[in-house]
Amino acid sequence: MKADNSATRSPAIAVVADPAAAPHPPSAAASSAGSSTTSSATSSAANSAASSAGRSGTVLAGLGVVAFSLTFPATAWGLESFGPWSLVALRSVLAALVAGGVLLAARVPLPARRHWAGLAVVGGGVVVGFPLLTTLALQTSTTSHAAVVVGLLPLTTAVLGSLRTGERPSRVFWIAALAGAAVVIAFTVQQSGGALASGDLYLFGALLVCAAGYTEGGRLARVMPGWQVIGWALVLCLPLAVAGSLVALPLEPVHLSAHGVLGLVWVAAGSTFLGLYVWYRGMAAIGVARASQLQLAQPLLTLVWSFLLLGEELSAAAPVAAVAVLVCIAATQRAGRHAGRRSRTVRSGREAGTVR
Repeated sequence: MKADNSATRSPAIAVVADPAAAPHPPSAAASSAGSSTTSSATSSAANSAASSAGRSGTVLAGLGVVAFSLTFPATAWGLESFGPWSLVALRSVLAALVAGGVLLAARVPLPARRHWAGLAVVGGGVVVGFPLLTTLALQTSTTSHAAVVVGLLPLTTAVLGSLRTGERPSRVFWIAALAGAAVVIAFTVQQSGGALASGDLYLFGALLVCAAGYTEGGRLARVMPGWQVIGWALVLCLPLAVAGSLVALPLEPVHLSAHGVLGLVWVAAGSTFLGLYVWYRGMAAIGVARASQLQLAQPLLTLVWSFLLLGEELSAAAPVAAVAVLVCIAATQRAGRHAGRRSRTVRSGREAGTVR
């Protein structure tokens, strides 16, 4: 009987599944490993995209610096044919007509009302204030001297940008930026014999208004294309520019020459429209502070142009000062890249922690 009972119960025993063969839910370690792999892949893709955007932004901002470096020599050419007030007014009128035509052709709608105040700051800084003050300065200063004084613009823009946009560059960045500014100040004092000239006062005023325009334009370029930022700023200043032209042209003599016309065309189309277009796009991609430090290269480039195009004699201190501020570019850009990588790593880590 026991044997029979055992035989009848054996099939029931045989159908019990082997616990080792049953599927198990993934362990915590396996889940964590999979999540980490996904997070690493996402972080790598994000870093790659950010790196590509950073490179293109640096190239665009660099092209803007090249365009700006020709502004002083072109202005000196323009002054051969026009008075300072006429040159600035005509420059703004021509640039506004180019920008307005492009905006109309592209059927760009009017900016939102909340952006007009910022556009007014851009127009007052880079369309009216900086061109006027630097043109007045160039009546008594050489382009090489003015170029190195304007080498303070990167630091001024970085400070205003940090205050306005909330960017927080690293300590290394600020040390390099201050070093470049110190070189510029030393050069200015050495060239002026320890006293500021009237042209330098115009130039320092130009630094402030231009830095404000750059900062506000860089902020706006994050919410609208860079060419629209400068385009609408130019259109906004058109009535003032037309009025200025009508007043200045009868009062200042005009002596047309090839140099004068070429200088006017470049400062209108090259420096004011195309240069600011790529500049604001670059600032939107890599940030106001980091882009601003690329302008440390502008004095050296302007010195080269003033020698080639105007035949100016360069003092021994001018190229030394320009090269010295160039050394600071590598430090600021390196600090900016490292800060960007750290920021992206922290964000990726936080996102991965949220996923897990």
